[in-house]
Amino acid sequence: MKIGLTYDLRNEYLAQGYSMEETAEFDKESTIAGIEEAIRNAGHQTERIGNAQSLMQALLGKKSWDMVFNIAEGLHGAGRESLVPALLDAYRIPYVFSGPATLACSLNKAFAKRIVRDSGVNTPDFAVISRKTDIDNVHLEYPLFAKPLMEGTGKGISKDSLIRDPQQLRQVCLELLQRFEQPVLVEEFLPGREFTVGVFGSGEQARVPGAMEIIYKHKGVGIYSYENKENFEEVVEYQAVRGDMLEACTELALGSWRALNCLDGGRVDMKIDRFGKMSFIEVNPLAGLNPVISDLPILCRLNGISFQEIISAVLESAIRRNFRP
Repeated sequence: MKIGLTYDLRNEYLAQGYSMEETAEFDKESTIAGIEEAIRNAGHQTERIGNAQSLMQALLGKKSWDMVFNIAEGLHGAGRESLVPALLDAYRIPYVFSGPATLACSLNKAFAKRIVRDSGVNTPDFAVISRKTDIDNVHLEYPLFAKPLMEGTGKGISKDSLIRDPQQLRQVCLELLQRFEQPVLVEEFLPGREFTVGVFGSGEQARVPGAMEIIYKHKGVGIYSYENKENFEEVVEYQAVRGDMLEACTELALGSWRALNCLDGGRVDMKIDRFGKMSFIEVNPLAGLNPVISDLPILCRLNGISFQEIISAVLESAIRRNFRP
């Protein structure tokens, strides 16, 4: 099978003048090389396509592939993650990972939380701040947590994200509104242990290969911020989850994964709330796939699953969906 690779290469955007934070979700060359090698080891041919603009040019040039391995995040707008799969749908080219509707809903954290909440999955109460007048209408129980509505990789999250009073809420929300030019998600803070959970497959065939707990090395309230993610080796340690806690992680991960119609592979992030219940934070249907430093490969490694096995499982799921009766 000839498999094309769509992605956003971080160095290309840095060369255009974008900042490190703006390009935080984009991929290193080592990520693309690792995925490419694993796809070839699974018995397929590969062809690098690149970002959405490169895909458009290739499609207009009548190029095609049996399937596309898509990890392109996009740069602008609420549909930035949806652009590549939408283009591929228009040309009826199968691809790996979730479709445009799922990617748009999961990128908008409030949309995702509403869907999983309606499906019966526990998630903290929240409010969306689209303009400064919305701040006065927040009626949630402090402490709160604030972050941009449509960002990943900890962008816009810092120690100031933990909100303890209305004055701080106003200050942080106004700063985030101006800085990211998008709404702010404000939710009741989850004070308990923090986990990220891997998922392989789709629908009823989805399964959890493992989970890991994120443990902060320093005292105080741990926040999985942009800075901490960039320097994770110094700030956090990861531990595989076992027993009853793994069962709780699995139940919440699969419930939210299926509610959002996520496909093939990814991650679900969760914490324990003030009542001791596992609680949904967000889903990542385009999880980072750097073989060494991304959360999904790390948690799989802790659970005895190699990077090759990750890519093979994702490919098998996509092939089953697209090509088998």
